[in-house]
Amino acid sequence: MENRKVRVRFAPSPTGGLHLGGVRTVLYNYLFARHHGGDFVLRIEDTDQSRFVPGAEEYIMQCLDWCGLHPDESPVKPGAYGPYRQSERKALYRQYAEQLVAQGNAYYAFDTPQELEQMREKHKTEHHQAQYDSRTRGFMRNSLTLEATEVTSLLQAGTPHVIRIKMPEHESLVFTDMIRGEVHFDTSVVDDKVLLKADGMPTYHLAVVVDDYLMEITHAFRGEEWLPSAPVHLLLWQYLGWSGKMPQWAHLPLILKPDGNGKLSKRDGDRLGFPVFAMDWTDPRTQEQTVGFKERGFLPEAFVNMLAMLGWNSGMEQELFSMDELIQHFSIGRVHKGGAKFDYEKAKWFNNQYIQKTDNDVLAGLVLPFLEGKLEEADLPRIAAAMGMVKDRMHLLTEFWPQAAYLFEAPAETDIASVQAKWKPEHKVFFEAFASRIDAASEWTEESAEQLFNELVTASGLKKGEVMLPLRIMLVGGKFGPAVFAIAAFIGKEETAARIRSVISGL
Repeated sequence: MENRKVRVRFAPSPTGGLHLGGVRTVLYNYLFARHHGGDFVLRIEDTDQSRFVPGAEEYIMQCLDWCGLHPDESPVKPGAYGPYRQSERKALYRQYAEQLVAQGNAYYAFDTPQELEQMREKHKTEHHQAQYDSRTRGFMRNSLTLEATEVTSLLQAGTPHVIRIKMPEHESLVFTDMIRGEVHFDTSVVDDKVLLKADGMPTYHLAVVVDDYLMEITHAFRGEEWLPSAPVHLLLWQYLGWSGKMPQWAHLPLILKPDGNGKLSKRDGDRLGFPVFAMDWTDPRTQEQTVGFKERGFLPEAFVNMLAMLGWNSGMEQELFSMDELIQHFSIGRVHKGGAKFDYEKAKWFNNQYIQKTDNDVLAGLVLPFLEGKLEEADLPRIAAAMGMVKDRMHLLTEFWPQAAYLFEAPAETDIASVQAKWKPEHKVFFEAFASRIDAASEWTEESAEQLFNELVTASGLKKGEVMLPLRIMLVGGKFGPAVFAIAAFIGKEETAARIRSVISGL
């Protein structure tokens, strides 16, 4: 293994949106490959044609592209180990399934759906759901129970059938997981999984082993929900004579729902108000739309950094890592065994940190899609200048307009109640005079606006604190925003004076 070039793969099924757990699996594969100077392969596992969703494959690639996780080999960037879609590799799988039958490690099963249902009903017990295994295979219509001549006749007649692995009884299997250490299995509790379906397509169990072997995959990282399937895969590597080339496995911990145990699902996101898909996904079958992290206003760098820390730690206090730093420090041995609870507030904290670090001109371009219908024309330098004023308060790119709308147009609503709370007649006199001074000002900058204001405060005998909050509310509409004179300078002296007069006319 040490002398082989590291090759890892992400092998999704094109069945829908890409869950953040899937993106984390990609990320860990990618970081491991880059850390070891290896290859990262994207393989599309589309053998279950009944679950195939048009557009899902393209969507997966767009998600990886947005995250900056670019495969070295894929359906759109083929290398020496193609094809990279399992549906295009269909002819490869039957020969291996037939080899297993010839060796006595698998068998043909001709059972109809009705016969399978009858078996499950007949053999289930109070504590045991019946399955197709060593206890029931002898009662079924398969090449283990039928005469060889009948099997031949059925095959020649084109009778629908599957090929199942023949799981041995009472064997103990063991492998060393890169995260969990030694893992043991009893083969007696595992059913005879289907390897080749009636349509000639392989199931995941056969396809993943054949493809990992032929593509020379050295390390396979997948979610811990696949651990129960490991005995089948171990035996297939053994039965096909490939044990020496079997990848090292690592079963990654689950990403858990934030308010309890169990795997984080799309329903949890809907229920708690946060995305679980990398990007927006519209199911073409139902037209159901699901919002993604990108469209919610996340930067890809923040999304990736957050995911890296969800189940892995560097051993350092540092939490913010560039992609190069993640590659440098990543070790599969530092991935946790236990599940990691997803924390949306922490995810937004990561995004805020990256928004603050990102150049204002870059951010201006990124927020444009969120400003459609809000600005008559997109003045990028002006948007960038506004971004510099408000981005420290932004956790999402979608928050730019709520935080900065008053910089581009007069507030639609003004918190008059907060102005009235301590309003005095002399305050009105002050602001009328201030508006007049603004009209006459020859220079209008943050500094000159503040100087003009301070001079008038001194001359009026008022305390500065009495009139600062009313001024902010007049310009912004509420008790928020950056330095008030920076706002005045940004919107210009005419607009500043107009907003002051608009508010005091109603007081």
